[in-house]
Amino acid sequence: MAPPALKYGWYGDDFTGATDTLATLAEQGLRALLFLRMPTLAQLSAARPLDALGIAGATRAMAPEAMAAELEAAGRFFAGLRVNILHYKCCSTFDSAPHVGSIGAAVRALKPHFPNPLLPIVGGQPNLGRYCLFGNLFAAAGSGGTVYRIDRHPTMSIHPVTPMAEADLRWHLAAQGLKRVALVDYRSYETGTADTTLADSLASQPDAVLFDVSRAADIAAIGDLVRAQAGAGPMLVVGPSSVAQMFAGSRGGKSATSALAPSDRREGATLALVGSLSPVTRAQVEAASGYARIAIDPRRLLDDCTYAATLQREALQHLAEGNVMLITDRPTGVLAETGRVATATGLLLRAIMTEARIARLVVAGGDTSTLAVKSLDIWGLSYRAPFVPGAPLCRAHSDDPRLDGLDIILKGGQMGPPDVFTKASAARSAPAA
Repeated sequence: MAPPALKYGWYGDDFTGATDTLATLAEQGLRALLFLRMPTLAQLSAARPLDALGIAGATRAMAPEAMAAELEAAGRFFAGLRVNILHYKCCSTFDSAPHVGSIGAAVRALKPHFPNPLLPIVGGQPNLGRYCLFGNLFAAAGSGGTVYRIDRHPTMSIHPVTPMAEADLRWHLAAQGLKRVALVDYRSYETGTADTTLADSLASQPDAVLFDVSRAADIAAIGDLVRAQAGAGPMLVVGPSSVAQMFAGSRGGKSATSALAPSDRREGATLALVGSLSPVTRAQVEAASGYARIAIDPRRLLDDCTYAATLQREALQHLAEGNVMLITDRPTGVLAETGRVATATGLLLRAIMTEARIARLVVAGGDTSTLAVKSLDIWGLSYRAPFVPGAPLCRAHSDDPRLDGLDIILKGGQMGPPDVFTKASAARSAPAA
């Protein structure tokens, strides 16, 4: 007999965002597990029963051709599980481009497996300071910071790989091949005209429908509209973790800020790897206390075959005495080397962790998190406890006893309060499920 259909599947375009969706679902009582690659039958069987299953990918840093191959396989996998809703979890700032991390390329690969006529794109996530009004995206600079239109955001407008030069998501996505994106604007939720607006939009057979999000209550209204269309077949939905909020029953206002309960954190130090160049993260690094700091020169990491071994020895010496923070300096080379630096940093992390038994790993930076964690022999993550919005505390699953049960926090460049690293090293973990 085939296993029952899953309620929800999600594919994260990077690891940090994928863990935020994991937390959103788990906090609403769903049995959820995030796999770091396509699960084997044995892993899938061991993980059951599940309400929601995710795969953490790296498509945000991929060219369209590589995305197509990756996501075609993922679409077939989720369709085979008879998933009702497949959530393509993109970054809440929608940073993407026609040549890298294309959301349009993701839709083209996944949509054939999820033929519902409605393809919703949810444009904001208020608990992270992300808002969409009249199709234009706005984002706070840091936790509780000033809100900017995305093309004027001090970080996202000058992102080293995917700078956001267009605030209207319809125009932004049109450049990626989604030429006809209809809009349901935020005013219609209160006036009761959203269902009519959506019906009129669907009559024109758009590539997708963008839903404004001006406040947390809008997420519930969007959820009602989308669920009413669910009977037309399995549905692909694009957006940040607000998509999970609306399908898991959250009203979008819950903020994962409660203190961590004392419990079973294993003995050992905290190792933090900082690859993000965001001013928010760099300010958090300056505010951090309780870490021995090791600077990583990206050029030497790529060019000097002995440099990684030197860094490894230094890290191991400090980890024997306490917490360590590895900090990647700003690259001086071409942008194309950004991925090579992240990959090399991941290999350094792997080398360190083959010899050091640590209690907690903290990785800052979307692409850095993805490539660093992919370098480790970890096959899945489950939710342990809230930490800060957008960056929950997770538990690693691995066949390697050195890694199994490891606490992991994956933090995007814009996430967390000024003292996030200090909190990460001091916080206790919740009991493992």
